[in-house]
Amino acid sequence: MMKIHVLSLFPEMFEGVFNSSILKKAQEKEAVTLAVSDIRDFSDNRHKQVDDYPYGGGAGMVLKPEPLFQAVEEITAGRKPRVILMCPQGERFTQKKAEELAQEEELVFLCGHYEGYDERIREHLVTDEISIGDFVLTGGELPAMTVIDATVRLLPGVLGKADSHILDSFSTGLLEHPHYTRPADFRGMKVPEVLTSGNHAKIEEWREEQSLKRTLLRRPDLLEALELTPKQQKLLEKLKREM
Repeated sequence: MMKIHVLSLFPEMFEGVFNSSILKKAQEKEAVTLAVSDIRDFSDNRHKQVDDYPYGGGAGMVLKPEPLFQAVEEITAGRKPRVILMCPQGERFTQKKAEELAQEEELVFLCGHYEGYDERIREHLVTDEISIGDFVLTGGELPAMTVIDATVRLLPGVLGKADSHILDSFSTGLLEHPHYTRPADFRGMKVPEVLTSGNHAKIEEWREEQSLKRTLLRRPDLLEALELTPKQQKLLEKLKREM
């Protein structure tokens, strides 16, 4: 069972997310335990102060090192899990990173606010810094929820089928193919005939071609880093000629 612990100044933000949908089911299936602690509870200041003015002056407040070091040390009790700092300066989060984190037994997420973190937290406490994009949010809570959701759904037994996530967008390096369901004809908009043919080989060929096509049209940058099979390369060349 994976253990995930979150340190936040606003732990109540996680209540709805952790008790809904896949994350709720993952806990019920005992694939993961999710816990959230208030950083203020680890402050040795009688006013529960966890931030202070930056040395050298400047706007904003900086999270102090003492409460975060104390929190991680108490939570982990001598263990050495990966400690993840949610930060816009961090490594861009990807599906590959989610797959990597899903192999861990324990993760600790640090969610900051204010101007930033005391640099000693980065240098001596944190093992990973992760960003979900080139933009700034009020705090690290929403990014942490995103990373946790993407990671937990990959744990064995969490999704309904063992291979449910394999064809997700980015899992194969390509965007996922289109999906259709009943009715086969809705207001004259028909499901592609190949999907109702019962020919599974043809269906797989169609899905692979559509996945390549969608990636070419929407995220051609993904193709640059992908090692295509000879069959995929041939399909891609065909799609480019048709464009």
